[in-house]
Amino acid sequence: MNIAIYIEEAAQISAAFIVGAILGIEREFRSKPAGFRTMILISVGSCLYTILSREAGGLGASDRIASNIVTGIGFIGAGVIFKEGISVNGLTTAALIWITAALGMAIGYHNYPVAIVVTIIVVVALFVLEPVQRYINRFHRVKDYKIRTVEKGNNFQQEVEDFFKKQDMTFRCMKLIKENKDAVYLYRISSPDRNYDLINHFLISHNDVRSFDV
Repeated sequence: MNIAIYIEEAAQISAAFIVGAILGIEREFRSKPAGFRTMILISVGSCLYTILSREAGGLGASDRIASNIVTGIGFIGAGVIFKEGISVNGLTTAALIWITAALGMAIGYHNYPVAIVVTIIVVVALFVLEPVQRYINRFHRVKDYKIRTVEKGNNFQQEVEDFFKKQDMTFRCMKLIKENKDAVYLYRISSPDRNYDLINHFLISHNDVRSFDV
């Protein structure tokens, strides 16, 4: 029994725990489906499987186990992606799950420099680049609106489309569905001056609008 090997492997698991915790804090802060504990478990689990695959390498199982880690992570990532109307949510969380598993595998293979550099890059992408993304989003010419009205909304569709025309906005009703007793409109709107505050104010002040998402 070589105690040094067990200590080294425990250090690897601990490093994977720290990496998973760092990335999980960001998802937990934003109340995402895969949060603090989930990222820790993904990182630690990937690291453990990599250690086991390395030890079983003499049996020709190393590559097979590593590839199965990627396949299994794909299923987990797919579970956090969901489509709501014309919007798709969870892609960033799924990508983070994927890269967290890769970091756990890198630690399991003793590739600490790569794990450290990639962790820093991911943290920068998640925290530092968010204001940059918000700034870029300000220049989007097209936005999707999901508008829920009270029951049928009386003459809401005609009113909102007249408003769009008056503001010289290009629009298209992508879908109209009924949920319980409410009508839900999915509009794709393009404003030439990117002044979407006018739309928001109109919807907030409209008596028939129960809620809306952008």
